[in-house]
Amino acid sequence: MSFYDYERSKMITGHSHPFYALIMAAARQADTDNMERLRGAFPNTIAELERRYHAPGGLLPSDETAIEV
Repeated sequence: MSFYDYERSKMITGHSHPFYALIMAAARQADTDNMERLRGAFPNTIAELERRYHAPGGLLPSDETAIEV
């Protein structure tokens, strides 16, 4: 981590983001080593991200209706 990373984290914290959305966003930008760390810490979240990534429109069969974002 760098001072730049630390300062950027403060900018992100200033906005209201759901926790798991932040984990998924981090995974989208992660290199191989960090992705494996995220997968180890949040296996269900990463598995869902992967399922949604490959699903049309990110919607899974378990989603009853699309949520407007």
